[in-house]
Parts: sequence; C-alpha cells; structure tokens
Amino acid sequence: MRALTYQGKRDVRVETVPDPRIQDPTDVIVKITSTGICGSDLHLYEVLGPYLDPGDILGHEPMGVVEEVGPEVTALVPGDRAVIPFNVSCGHCFMCAQGLQSQCETTQVRKYGTGASLFGYTKLYGQVPGGQAEFLRVPFGNSLPVKVPHGPPDDRFVYLSDVLPTAWQAVEYADVPPGGSLTVLGLGPIGAMAARIALHQGAEPVVGVDLVPDRLNRASEYGVKCLDLRRHGKHLGDAIRDLTDGRGTDAVIDAVGMEAHGAPVAKAAHAAVGMLPDAIATRLMETVGVDRLAALHMAIDVVRRGGTISVSGVYGGAADPMPLLTMFDKQIQLRMGQANVWRWVDDILPLLIDGDPLGVDTFATHHLPLEQGPQAYETFQKKADGMIKTLLVP
Repeated sequence: MRALTYQGKRDVRVETVPDPRIQDPTDVIVKITSTGICGSDLHLYEVLGPYLDPGDILGHEPMGVVEEVGPEVTALVPGDRAVIPFNVSCGHCFMCAQGLQSQCETTQVRKYGTGASLFGYTKLYGQVPGGQAEFLRVPFGNSLPVKVPHGPPDDRFVYLSDVLPTAWQAVEYADVPPGGSLTVLGLGPIGAMAARIALHQGAEPVVGVDLVPDRLNRASEYGVKCLDLRRHGKHLGDAIRDLTDGRGTDAVIDAVGMEAHGAPVAKAAHAAVGMLPDAIATRLMETVGVDRLAALHMAIDVVRRGGTISVSGVYGGAADPMPLLTMFDKQIQLRMGQANVWRWVDDILPLLIDGDPLGVDTFATHHLPLEQGPQAYETFQKKADGMIKTLLVP
C-alpha cells in the first residue's frame, strides 16, 4: 500500500510499504477514505524526530470502510463505515471505564511513563503505524472504532477521530459558567472548533486570538470576537479586560501549545536539540527540555481571578518553569490532557447526524490526494495558502 512516512526533520514521503494484516482475533483492517493532518503532526515534522524512526507511518485522524475483521469481531462487518479514534484504547480497563481513554492501562507505554498508545505518534506513544495510508490495522475492533452511517460525506464524521473530541474536551475542561466568557488562544483546527462549540453552548463573548489573517477572518465570520496578536502584542491582556469589565474572561483555552511565538530562546534550544544524535537528544528532552510557553503565560494573564485555564495544545518539555506565584494569587484552576475520544462521542455524534450546527461539512480548507501529503505538510507548517485544515484522500 501507499503511506506517508517520516524520513527526517521536515522530510516526509509517500512510499510503498507492506499492507497491514490481522494479527489478533479482535483486529479489523480499515480501507482509509479520508485522513487528516493535525497540528500536532507538525511536532513530529519539527521537534520530536528523536522519537521516530525513518519509515514510521504518520497520521492519527482517519476514517474509512472496514475491509476485513478478525474471527472474534462482532461489532463490525466488512463494508461498515468507521471513524478511528486517535487513542489506542481497549474500552474495558479501569481507566477506560473512568472515561479516560487517553490513559488506557492496556496500551500505556510504560517504558516512557506515558499514557495510552496513539496511532502514528512516536515511540513515546507506542510507535503504532498511523492512518495517513491506504489501509490501517485497528486493534480492539469491538470497542475502539466508531461506527457511523453511510450517506453523508466523510467531512461530516472524520473529525470524530480527534478534532471534535479534543475541542469538545477543551471546552468542557474550561468549565465556562452559563453565559460566561471565553478566550481561545490559537485559531488553528482545534481552537477554531473549540470556539464554535463554545458559541453553540452559549458562551458570550468568545474571544479568539491568533496572528494568521486567514484564521482570524474565518473565526470572525463564525461569530468569534477576534483579536490580532500582531496588533495587540504585550497589551493583549488589557484588550481582553476591556471587553470583560476589567476582569478578563471566565476561562481560557490554550490551543497553541509548544509552537507558540514569542520565545526565541526556547525556539533556539529546540532547533539545537534537533541537530543532536537521537540518543543524546532524547536524554536532554526527557530531563531538561523546555517549551515555548508564551501562550500559557498569556492565558495566565488574560483569565480572570478564580477562572479556569484549559490546555489542549501539546507541550513536551520536562522542565518547564511556571509562574506559580501568579497562578496561586489569581486562584487559577488548570485542566489539561490528551482528549479521551470515546468519552465525548455520545455528546457529539447526534450533532453530526441531525444536522451540521458546528460547520464540519465546510471545515476543511483543503482536500488533497495522499500523494501530495509531503507538500501539504510543508504548506501547513508555513501557514501558507490559507491552509487551516487538510484532509488527505488515499
């Protein structure tokens, strides 16, 4: 089959690789019909290379049609349509039973002390072959795939793999009070969708912050009060307090993570570590690694006293300094973590079947063949051509 593979920093290629096969009796093989490029895929493209091997298949936002099922699979039959959550979770362990599929005890990567395995996402998370490919082996066929109806286009359902549950959890963790206010830092796919969900749930105002004009314009058209970081800079907090009776918003979602702008020292450190041999680079990242924390510090500034910060943007530093004095003084509540996809499916799926209140049908800005995946990664990394969300079609 053809699959998009990691080859080195800023080097991904579509290659011919062996087809996946049934290995366990509850496996299913899915023929991929759509697969997204996620903002966190850029972390692999730029930063996390020491935890990847050349030839690793990337991608964790796929859906498709069941091609083959193992002998113990009863929930699906060939021809069924399914979305594959990015958490590789068993569905029945203690953590899964708590709705914490991202911490699944069956697939936890204990070697690195991390949570559940993820499709297409480094040795830190199991080095499981990903879904930017023609076919995907999916374990736990009776509990992991999300069966969806035939009929609507893939765009209606594919975001159940990651974007929708990640954004939904970000809003839930933000705990915006009824009619309360929210700031979303970063209007990429997760931030943009989180803003839409918050508006759908009645938050007012929803303030969106970014520095990419295409993202700001798109969110503004959807009803988000947008602030351009290039204009407000260090005075962003004052601008948000001016909109909220001098307090700041009730909650803030950091949908940026470790790719934040405004931290040149940490950026240089990331670049330097990326040039080291893998064995040395991984040791540094696991002990003294730091992130670019501009977005998180911004969140701490703009949230009101007693408010909540929800972190959905991915951070990777092992030794990040935090302004605990300010956080304690402001009595900030902080929630974070990988999305627990199945926890939110029952809340989200009815919105996709009964209509399209979140605008998923037109959420993708680009639909490209899988063979153009390398160019799409480069374009997305450069934030060029108005690219906000891309779906690849094998």
